[in-house]
Amino acid sequence: MDMHLRILREALDKGFQEAVVRVVESTRTMAKIANSEPSVVQHWRSLDVGLYLVKDRRIMVAEVKGLDPARTSYTLSQLLSLAGKLRESELYAPLPEPGEPVGVGNLVDSEVIRYIEDPSSLAEEVITAAHEEKVDYVAGMIDLKHEKEYLASSKGFEGTHEYTSMESYLRAFAGEEGSGQWSTCSTRLRRDKLVEMARIAARYAVDSRSRQDIEPGVYDLVLSPMVFGNLLDYISYMASGFSIMTGMSMFMGNKPGDKVASEKLTLIDNPHEPELPGSRGFDMEGARTSVKPIIERGVLANILHNSKTAAKFNTVTTGNAGWISPEPWNLIVEPGDYGMDELIGEVRRGILVNNNWYTRFQNYVEGEFSTITRDALFLIENGGIKAAVRKIRIADRLGKVLRNIDGLTRERYDVKWWEVSYPTRAPYILVRGVNTSKHTA
Repeated sequence: MDMHLRILREALDKGFQEAVVRVVESTRTMAKIANSEPSVVQHWRSLDVGLYLVKDRRIMVAEVKGLDPARTSYTLSQLLSLAGKLRESELYAPLPEPGEPVGVGNLVDSEVIRYIEDPSSLAEEVITAAHEEKVDYVAGMIDLKHEKEYLASSKGFEGTHEYTSMESYLRAFAGEEGSGQWSTCSTRLRRDKLVEMARIAARYAVDSRSRQDIEPGVYDLVLSPMVFGNLLDYISYMASGFSIMTGMSMFMGNKPGDKVASEKLTLIDNPHEPELPGSRGFDMEGARTSVKPIIERGVLANILHNSKTAAKFNTVTTGNAGWISPEPWNLIVEPGDYGMDELIGEVRRGILVNNNWYTRFQNYVEGEFSTITRDALFLIENGGIKAAVRKIRIADRLGKVLRNIDGLTRERYDVKWWEVSYPTRAPYILVRGVNTSKHTA
């Protein structure tokens, strides 16, 4: 696979001053589950080209589907002809000098590759595990991937990244109202994680079969890793230099060293964790990746940068490119001191939230957001679960949620699904005094 080098040479020969070429070869299978049966198995094989090009400080990013040299050459010519019509980029900065990629260990699991051919037995295993908890039916998916990436830059960087991944979620249903959901992810084929996912989702469904209404108000909330993981997506997005520059961050008025959260929270971007599928030794500009705290004991520790945002902040890249916007690779929350029952025991009046969706921000700078609770929801009174309740809306400020974290469990879970974009290892958390409102369909 030297096509990425040939495309890079062609881009420079045509007149681009800087370029990065990324060729990605991917084999993927998704097994969908509906009504407690494997319903559809979809297979994809793709070979795609990503292009980052600079001509006279004008930046262009493009993707070519399929590895057709004629098509790629045509795309380069078309982009070159358009370059003169563009304005110079306000974000332009030279590509970083190449660094030696960090060795992150073997991220390829032969078992994932084997089951890509036929994942049906995995789906059946998940369904069986869920039904041991006496649910009515389940739905979800298992997604297996094997990907090879070849990256070359005009600065002289050449790197290859190869990994496998397993991502899955399952939603279980019991009775007229009971439902629960869980997710898992890994670079390995982890049957134990799939079974654990199925049982957690099923237990939530069974325990929430009979629900009652609850009045909105101010509650202490115990948020599952599913919910916390969704909020961490937004927190890490806001901690990027691009988000701060474009007015899409509650950290706009902060700098590293400022206190932004409870001292009990430490959030780390760790691209070197071999169990999580976001791990990699170099970013999309060819810079070395590194383990770094985003928030450390409540203090904003690092802003995530690529070369362009780093230049605007008068600093250096953190190895988080993103050709346009920096992004984290794996999000890991340091564990707390509580067992699950101990954490619930700290709550006098609160709610345990299994899942959420439709998180929306009314004001990014102020961190004003709302999200709808989904699946199992439980009223907590005097340190114990009292009843399953119907969904409500969480509506507050994200900065306040961070500052009011008052406990985290020792046990953590690896999650990733539609509402959790980055592989995330997170505990259950206790947040004091969160505003809720009535849910409207």
